[in-house]
Amino acid sequence: MSGGSVDEEAKPDFSKKFRLDFETLLKWRRDVRRFRRDPLPSGQLDHLLHLADLAPSVGNSQPWRIVIVESPEKRSEVTACFEAENETAAKTYQEDRAVHYRQLKLSGLKDAPVHLAIFSDEDPAQGHGLGRMTMPETLAYSTVSMIHTFWLAARAEGVGVGWVSILDPGTVAKILQVDDSWRLVAYLCVGFPEEEHIDPELERVRWQSRSPLETRLFRR
Repeated sequence: MSGGSVDEEAKPDFSKKFRLDFETLLKWRRDVRRFRRDPLPSGQLDHLLHLADLAPSVGNSQPWRIVIVESPEKRSEVTACFEAENETAAKTYQEDRAVHYRQLKLSGLKDAPVHLAIFSDEDPAQGHGLGRMTMPETLAYSTVSMIHTFWLAARAEGVGVGWVSILDPGTVAKILQVDDSWRLVAYLCVGFPEEEHIDPELERVRWQSRSPLETRLFRR
């Protein structure tokens, strides 16, 4: 073996069972909104974040900036931000759809033992700008890749993740006092699920079902 390459014997062998288990993992990766309040075991969050840090990124820039929100006061402020934005969103719907919207549980902010605010640095020194001159949004895409890696790693260990998007990014950035070049990509609730479901909650409560891939697949 030379130059950092891997010889044939050292290459991983992803067995059929592993591939089937991976398919099961993808099917059971759900957005969780109902959490038990039990804390994660010591070291588990750090382990999951290290796995997530293996995600690919444009120019190897690793633009994700992860804020572990532990302060009860800051959590309360973020929750208040969600509630205000959720009320604004509810008013955009009419009649039965508005009633339905208000019945949805759209966050686990009050119960999840772990809150993670995930930002993307819009001008990281790392990577020296490679690959993002014409598509600077690839920095945020890279951060989303890290989030998805974290989500799968968490689910594989029985930990649930919920993505709260009904937030004003500027308000959250102000609450957490982050660098001006950081852009909020996701606010994650993390913890053990109160219940397990293979189907998406929005499908289960008849807000929106999934559509077949063929409706979103095109050839040119």
